[in-house]
Amino acid sequence: MSDLIEGYMGKRDDGTKSRMPAYLDRWQSITGLILGLFIIGHMFFTSSILLGKDAMYAESKLFEGSLFLEEPEPGIVALAAGIIFIIFIVHAALAMRKFPYKYREYKMLKTHSAHLGHTDTILWMVQAATGFAMFFLGSAHLWMMIAEPEKIGPYASADRIYTDNFGYLYAALIAMVILHAMVGLYRLTMKWGFTVQKNPRADRKRNKKIMWAAILFFSLLGYSALATYWKIGQEHQPNYGERYQPQSVQSTGGDS
Repeated sequence: MSDLIEGYMGKRDDGTKSRMPAYLDRWQSITGLILGLFIIGHMFFTSSILLGKDAMYAESKLFEGSLFLEEPEPGIVALAAGIIFIIFIVHAALAMRKFPYKYREYKMLKTHSAHLGHTDTILWMVQAATGFAMFFLGSAHLWMMIAEPEKIGPYASADRIYTDNFGYLYAALIAMVILHAMVGLYRLTMKWGFTVQKNPRADRKRNKKIMWAAILFFSLLGYSALATYWKIGQEHQPNYGERYQPQSVQSTGGDS
């Protein structure tokens, strides 16, 4: 009976509202924080190519367990990508609760944003739009990491970006993921009071400057790395499919 009353009236039979929306909102924030921090780390990891092919190769083998396994295991990367994919889906499902599904809801949001002129409202709309795009772009990337974890390396990644034409997908994904993650982390600091102390207005302004600086920094980092992979893939196209051998292995005549 309690569920029936709550279903019709929006309140329980004792007059109180369900705490479930608050619980779901908390988990949306937790999964968003995990993904935001993962994106920051991932941007640095993939940009290791800027330090050279050997650096990127060593890092890729590190994530395959080279520190504690005699033979690196790409399945570790697939497992990690699978966990992130699950968190990604959970976060997307929780976030979709707040999307304006109906035209009237969208119209109210648009009117509210136009009349209020509140930057944070516009940022929420940007996050909603980039989140929608990431549902498709991010899913394609994560599924590829799960299905073909062994194809990560200086040549394998470059071949995928240039010869397999995934560079266009990554060009769009970089923009979407950086905007979504950095705006999301900024909104988390304001929503839960992180770094907000005695002067909320000044703290908001400071956090927003950090957000824009982070967007600029990671955009330059991400697109510089993408351009480097593109150049390597272009040069390596005649030998498409060949795996990279680090200088130490080449000098001894072994295989990578």
